[in-house]
Amino acid sequence: MCPRGPVLPKVDATFARAQLRSSSNLRANTGAVMSLDTAQRITIEQDYYEPYAISQGIRSGNLLFLSGQAGIEASGATVPGGFEAQARQAFANIEAVLAQAGATLADVVKATIMVTDMSNLETIIKLRREFFSEPYPADTLLQVAGLAQPDWQIEIDVIAQLGS
Repeated sequence: MCPRGPVLPKVDATFARAQLRSSSNLRANTGAVMSLDTAQRITIEQDYYEPYAISQGIRSGNLLFLSGQAGIEASGATVPGGFEAQARQAFANIEAVLAQAGATLADVVKATIMVTDMSNLETIIKLRREFFSEPYPADTLLQVAGLAQPDWQIEIDVIAQLGS
């Protein structure tokens, strides 16, 4: 062992990619491994993120990576009604983007929930039970100082696996 840590062998990235591409187990439709070559943008009819150069989601192989969804309507306006109303709208927005990719909330394997006030924890747990099913997705819950708009109280991003 080197004083700075273990010495790891160098890997030729080009060779590694070629090996992965040639493997018969790496077919996007088998659900085995994410494709290294293709990424497809997922859009919805009224894409409120387009002016900000943000994709609603990206499909890479059998994985879907959704951008953070907040409690905003198709017009981009924040829904009235407080935290729970915003959270419900965020989940509805997630469902809409997933549907464009042929997925549902049942395909979600990881969620990151960002809130501006952790006192809403009981509401978050209630909504997780309502919108997700067992086995519940892995989750990271963070309290943040602020989100992209000052009136946003919650933002949720997810990773889903097609064919799960």
